[in-house]
Amino acid sequence: MAAAAAQNAPDMAMSHEPKVSTPIFEESEKEALAAAERRSTGDSVAPPVEFEADLEGEEPTEEELATLTRVSGKIPWSAYTIAFVELCERFGYYGCQVLYTNFVQHPLPPGHPTGKDPSSEGQPGALGMGQRASFGIGTFNQFWAYSTPIIGAIIADEYLGRFNTIFIAIGFCIVGHVILVISALPSVLASGNALAPFVIGVITLGFGTGAFKANISPLIAEQYRQTKLRVVIDPKTGERVISDPNITLSRIFLYFYMMINLGSLTGQIGMVYVEKYVGFWCSFLLPTILFCMCPIVLWFCRKKYHTSPPTGSVLVRAVKLWFLAQKGKWSINPIQTRKNMKAESFWEDVKPSRLGANKPRWMQFDDAWVDQVARGLRACSCFTWIPLYWLSYNQMNNNLTSQAATLTRNGVPNDVITNLNPISLVIFIPIVDNFLYPALRKAGIKFTPIKRIAFGFALGSLAMVSATVIQHYIYKLGPCHEYMNDCVEQHRPAPINVWVQTLPYMLIGFSEIFTSVTGLEYAFTKAPKNMRSLVTSYWHFMTAFSNAIGQALVSLSEDPLLVWNYGVVAVAAAIGGILFWIHQRPVDKKEDALNMLPDSTYIGRDRRHSVGSHHSA
Repeated sequence: MAAAAAQNAPDMAMSHEPKVSTPIFEESEKEALAAAERRSTGDSVAPPVEFEADLEGEEPTEEELATLTRVSGKIPWSAYTIAFVELCERFGYYGCQVLYTNFVQHPLPPGHPTGKDPSSEGQPGALGMGQRASFGIGTFNQFWAYSTPIIGAIIADEYLGRFNTIFIAIGFCIVGHVILVISALPSVLASGNALAPFVIGVITLGFGTGAFKANISPLIAEQYRQTKLRVVIDPKTGERVISDPNITLSRIFLYFYMMINLGSLTGQIGMVYVEKYVGFWCSFLLPTILFCMCPIVLWFCRKKYHTSPPTGSVLVRAVKLWFLAQKGKWSINPIQTRKNMKAESFWEDVKPSRLGANKPRWMQFDDAWVDQVARGLRACSCFTWIPLYWLSYNQMNNNLTSQAATLTRNGVPNDVITNLNPISLVIFIPIVDNFLYPALRKAGIKFTPIKRIAFGFALGSLAMVSATVIQHYIYKLGPCHEYMNDCVEQHRPAPINVWVQTLPYMLIGFSEIFTSVTGLEYAFTKAPKNMRSLVTSYWHFMTAFSNAIGQALVSLSEDPLLVWNYGVVAVAAAIGGILFWIHQRPVDKKEDALNMLPDSTYIGRDRRHSVGSHHSA
């Protein structure tokens, strides 16, 4: 459904302070065309250069921006090793998570102390606490795993750096995996005391997963060193093209996400059959073993990775900057307050060049960093709508798995059907990267991140519409009608083939390419470079917030209300997509301007970028 060593600064070069920055949210494309203006006017202020890769080629002119084809750069091999680590981590996490529903919901099958049930329509189980309990624990697990990235991000950005934090997270994950294995031992299940270690294992694994998640995607993205648009010669065609780092990062995140889903696919398919034919103890053990590949690969490749150093209290200064910017902007009239907050002067008035000698002592950064903080906060406001999308995605982890148990399966475990989602992603991601996106670029269609996310909302809503229709016919045709979960233990499914769930699972998978992948990309590219883990963690926290909202739907997650459950989620995703587009459309028009902001020399701890070539030691 993707890093201990000391941190050193990456290759960087001293940049010049910009003269006067244009307001990034009020001016349309002036920032995006700054390079053309410099070249045509002979401006003596050199463009900021952060990485040596940005010295290759030339900056595009206004005409070149409008006419030349944009292409991807080369993905570095170090990124592939990090993607493999993510595959192993996702195999471990999803290989266990897919078992939670059956482990909690269904009782131990008679005569099978390990929880297995190899019969054709048999249902593995352990605790027998029912669907409502399994949905509640599953939702809590999602909430917890997506809340803890904020902790991991703060530790990484301010104290230990990403690489060291990832190793600490791996340690927590290994402990959590081991505890889950213990909870599923036949002797523990027979004693009736399996719930406590199971919950402890879920909590420990979730904490490690969250800290890992906040840092692994920024780590893989920062392996690519180019940050600016450059005009280069395509070695294959000999044509002048624009090497666009945002296209390269988009490809990196696409294949990173594909490795996530390869890991989850193999973990989920394999473990549900181990669960069915061997037992829960073994199906928790195998993911633990493969997960142990993560620290091995990272350790042996550690000297080849580009890493960012911890930056101290950058978050504190960003918060102080925001409070300073809004000083005097509040009014009894909420309309006036909103107008003040969106005024051109909101961020311009708190730039060091504007404040001069009156700037506070903590303001050790430059004007460019103020623009980057403003851009990062705009990205965070964009993510505010994402929980309504995740409501549809989260149905896969619990309710759609339970729905499969009420359908005719012909020996297929109910929790293996969920793998239609990662299968769809593994199929669609290469198609989107090699055919859809290039075709859109060739046709001159700018399928920007905001448009992609909005399209993902629409697909998520359609997925829930299809799930609503399926549930309606389960109630209509099933032998127990509106109480079909009562028939599961009696092996009396509805006369509908389980593969009808292909439609909702594949629609959700297709939607992830546009919403989830793009969200990770957007968080990385729009955040200040010394706050990337933090902004990425905020993206993940929106998933946790969605699970908190999902708790309000727990009462709908049982018969006879499941049609209402899927219908409400479908409507919520549709409304969320519409509101997201209305709210973000003005920003969408300024995508190039936001991507071409000047680089800041400020990296934290009152330090500036320096020239050099450093990797993690």
